[in-house]
Amino acid sequence: MIPFLDLKASQMELSEQLQSAFERVLNSGWYVLGEEVKQFEMEFADYCGAKHCIGVGNGLEALHLILHAYEISDGDEVIVPSNTYIATWLAASYTGATPVPVEPDEKTFNIDPACIEAAITPRTKAIIAVHLYGQSADMDAINAIGRNHGLKVIEDAAQGHGARYKGKRVGSLGDAAGFSFYPGKNLGAIGDGGAVTTDDQELADRIRILRNYGSRVKYHNEAQGFNSRLDELQAAFLREKLKRLDEWNDRRKSIATIYLDGLKDSNIGLPEVPAWAEPAWHLFVVQSNDRDKLQHYLTKNGVGTMIHYPIPPHLQPAYQELGYPEGTFPVAEKLSNTILSLPMGPHMSPQNAQEIVALLKRFDKS
Repeated sequence: MIPFLDLKASQMELSEQLQSAFERVLNSGWYVLGEEVKQFEMEFADYCGAKHCIGVGNGLEALHLILHAYEISDGDEVIVPSNTYIATWLAASYTGATPVPVEPDEKTFNIDPACIEAAITPRTKAIIAVHLYGQSADMDAINAIGRNHGLKVIEDAAQGHGARYKGKRVGSLGDAAGFSFYPGKNLGAIGDGGAVTTDDQELADRIRILRNYGSRVKYHNEAQGFNSRLDELQAAFLREKLKRLDEWNDRRKSIATIYLDGLKDSNIGLPEVPAWAEPAWHLFVVQSNDRDKLQHYLTKNGVGTMIHYPIPPHLQPAYQELGYPEGTFPVAEKLSNTILSLPMGPHMSPQNAQEIVALLKRFDKS
């Protein structure tokens, strides 16, 4: 069996370092917002090329806190991709704002800048650009729209750890960025976690207060805040994993290259990588008009796959009140019916990738 992702292998490769990190935290006697979080925040900010990093509870809360700190609230609108994980939409909803979907570029899967301006209204306050599947959105074009209309541009970098856009890492490309450290991410904790990166000093200060009950000094509450703090133990684990992130991303790139080269002459739809993008290859997503048949075929032959994502947010029961009937966002809907994520990870062997290519070629000819 070739698993979709082998999470255990990542922990085993760093077992000694992770055990040492655990003991370091255990012996410190300080378990919330201590030295490990402080050091990780500095190290991750430096890695991303941002001035500030604020560790929070998870990726959804990272995005929510950014929007809340920018005072986005009831009656406002936030532009979001129609093709994304629902957390991007939920972040806007948590503030009371309305998520306004914009279709993706069918080749890159990311929000299409050419479609954004048509969705802007007097109530629009921000654009959330998702670096979906580990490939950066076209940030120069999106930032230009943001500047022209006075909108905040926020990166949803939950899948983009280490990806680059025109040489710059994601997390340093907009007004602020939200990261997730869910275990399956390129930089994954052994549990939940998240972070905000930004060059905005005022925003960083505000989020540090909001994440900790609205307080910077214990029992002195400046705002009605939240409890959303990156755990000290997870920060310690992430510090060890951050040292390996570029190496692990390089391994992912090698697997992606095998897929791209091996399937370039097939009828399997492959992701397109613009010249300005250096993906982190969080996922390797292909397209097939016989997606369900293809997934069954791979499962039968011992290959784990997943669908990211089978139901677009606008068709989820959670957002039925927005009143978008089927057919409203045809590109997102088409992708939901044709995309399939192949195994991808830093501990997947090239041999396994070649075996999958051979299976796909046989399917393609059948």
